[in-house]
Amino acid sequence: MGKVAIFGAGSVGCFIGGAWAETGLPVTLIGRERIGDAIAANGLTLTDGSGWRARRQAGDVDFATKPAALAKAEVIAVCVKSQDTAAAAREIARHGKKGALVISFQNGVSNVEILEAALARSGFTVAAGMVPFNIAYLGDGRFHKGVAGELSVADLPGTRALAEQVGKGPAQLRLEANMPALAWGKLLINLNNAINALSGRTLLEQLRERDYRRIVAASMVEALDVLAAAGIEPATIGPVPPKLLPHAIAAPNLLFNSVFLKAQKIDGHARSSMADDLKAGRRTEIDYLNGEVVKLGEKLGRKTPVNAAIVSLIKQAEAGVEHLWSPQELKAHVLQGHKVAPLFGY
Repeated sequence: MGKVAIFGAGSVGCFIGGAWAETGLPVTLIGRERIGDAIAANGLTLTDGSGWRARRQAGDVDFATKPAALAKAEVIAVCVKSQDTAAAAREIARHGKKGALVISFQNGVSNVEILEAALARSGFTVAAGMVPFNIAYLGDGRFHKGVAGELSVADLPGTRALAEQVGKGPAQLRLEANMPALAWGKLLINLNNAINALSGRTLLEQLRERDYRRIVAASMVEALDVLAAAGIEPATIGPVPPKLLPHAIAAPNLLFNSVFLKAQKIDGHARSSMADDLKAGRRTEIDYLNGEVVKLGEKLGRKTPVNAAIVSLIKQAEAGVEHLWSPQELKAHVLQGHKVAPLFGY
């Protein structure tokens, strides 16, 4: 396996690239100057909830800020935000090595289509990937994997070779046959991202509050409804099948906190990437998460008021409306009496 480039080396990209470099792969991180400066000053430190830790000195980290660094890569892992996928595809087409394997490790369900439309005719092979875990940037070049899980990738000859090279570890690869189903399954889980961002709390703090979870459950019920209407069956991500997810999420605190939350192994530092984006004043991926549910509903003539309300609140936050929502306040605002109740009710 030749050189690997991580295009969009933010929190997720730095963790994946750093963990792969620990296996001996030649990895180039391509990201923003502020991340490169932090690594240059402090080195790159990776940790996870199991106690695993790796540290690379600054001189051992190949970090670039220009897409020209894509030129020699045999594998390009795309980790940019979904709203930047089209621009990333243009840079890969311009600078990338023809025939390279391009893997989308991004949220949402439409990134692979965007990459294929721009790159397939130029000889690139595009593969879907999925990141099931959260990475928290703790500052000073430190990245922490706060949720358990394995990277997934479409089962192709190139990805098999990469998976063999990466081997076991915190960024190991699991080969999958049905990535679209997996992407929709992940999107269901990611419907919590916006609620976490609006709460201003860590994932653990937010998920321990049942009223926050009731909103997430309602958004999942809407999503499952439009997916069923579209003939799409999402894959199971984690211990709970998609159809049971709203019921598990909306369960009473005693059951949820002692059974479901405990099984997820969420680190106390973890927050959603959307929360990090809002805090940094960046545009979020809301259009590619809850917004995908709204868009599919519109296509099918089905209303999705819960997800539409969540999208609206995140858009307001992006526009500078600063407000941290209590669980009761957010539930009242978003649900507004909608009767979309799972087993345990809203």
